[in-house]
Amino acid sequence: MKVENTLMTVGNIQSKMVKFAIPIFFGSLFQQLYNMVDAIVVGNYLGQNALAAVTSTGSLIFLLVGFFGGMFSGAGIVISKYFGAEDSENTKISVGTAVSFGFIAGMVLTLIGTLFTPYILKLMGTPTEVFADATDYVRTYFMGIIFIALYNTASGIFQAIGDSKRPLYYLIISSIVNIILDIIFVKDFNMGVKGAALATIIAQAISTILAFIRLSRVNADYRVTPKIICIDRDKLSQMLRIGLPSGVQNSVIAFANVVVQSSVNAFGSAAMAGYGAYAKIEGFAFIPINAFTSAITTFISQNLGAHNTDRAKKGAKFGIIFSCVLAEIIGVVFVLLAPQLIGIFGNDPNIIAIGARKAYINALFYFLLSYSHCIASVLRGAGKSSIPMFIMLGCWCIIRVLYIKIFTAIIPSIDVIFWAYPLTWFLSSVLFWFYYKKSNWLE
Repeated sequence: MKVENTLMTVGNIQSKMVKFAIPIFFGSLFQQLYNMVDAIVVGNYLGQNALAAVTSTGSLIFLLVGFFGGMFSGAGIVISKYFGAEDSENTKISVGTAVSFGFIAGMVLTLIGTLFTPYILKLMGTPTEVFADATDYVRTYFMGIIFIALYNTASGIFQAIGDSKRPLYYLIISSIVNIILDIIFVKDFNMGVKGAALATIIAQAISTILAFIRLSRVNADYRVTPKIICIDRDKLSQMLRIGLPSGVQNSVIAFANVVVQSSVNAFGSAAMAGYGAYAKIEGFAFIPINAFTSAITTFISQNLGAHNTDRAKKGAKFGIIFSCVLAEIIGVVFVLLAPQLIGIFGNDPNIIAIGARKAYINALFYFLLSYSHCIASVLRGAGKSSIPMFIMLGCWCIIRVLYIKIFTAIIPSIDVIFWAYPLTWFLSSVLFWFYYKKSNWLE
């Protein structure tokens, strides 16, 4: 291999995982700025209804993007396995298949997002005063979704081979572009929510182009050239076997969140904006944990690919403990600063009160959410992605939705919806703990 320094099969375990996770953390931080800046600019220049339109559509966007995101994770694990085993030919074939799949996925998402957005928003019970802006924002966003699909493909390739720095560089550039264009399109050009979505598309296109320029020039087995871009049936089958459960899990959980969002919508636009503002802040709060779970998956898949089972076990243990402690520290900080953080999106006291209330109920239980994600990442890295799918579908979808529908009918309070999250995090953590302790996930 030409880039052995990126391998996670050698060297100090803690150092390798932390060094891998840090660039992902900063990259995710800048990526999260995309929607965050959209919400801040829209909330301050276009008002409450526009803010509700932008923040409340996150679950719908993830419903469509999440499926293919799960599929991309399968591609990354396959590439990582061959890279860890130093199998040059299969690494090349896997990279070509991943890029081909990313392009196809982007085209499919464009069609689905632009054609079916109004119908899905109606099913969500989106209020009339928000509906037009929500439709414009989501449709515009999906017109450029192919760039997001291809960037996720490129980023997945970099992460699979242990290089988490390159995606960070590209995201810093595109995030700066996004902030500048957001202000220009919304404030100066009066383009409304369409301007916010268009700024995101242009910025993402820049990061995608930069990533593929690098991948086309690198002197390594994961180099992307026209001759390797094709679908290999065997590699695609492996990617689907690992990625399909994650994709189904993401989509069904996102669908459950759409159902939850429809319950929130029943409490009015202030509740929608407050709930959505909290979601934006929580996205930032959980970035360090997501970065470490990515490190866990890559570490496990590379080391199992190289048959280093003892090293894989040690890496899993360190990752789980570190992530859970970090999650709880973040949760405490979030609780202490909740009103100020929610207030970034505007000074409406009702919105701030609702967003802060959700933080008070949810944030101190982040260690449970972290534990579930960590075990799921370990299992996906080991190629056992069906187990996380079944546990999360059962707890975070079926049980969560049933709880909300039953108890909001008995107690018509938005707190009932907020409590659904820590309760189902606890249940999934218990199930994951039993499986992790009792099964031989290394096989």
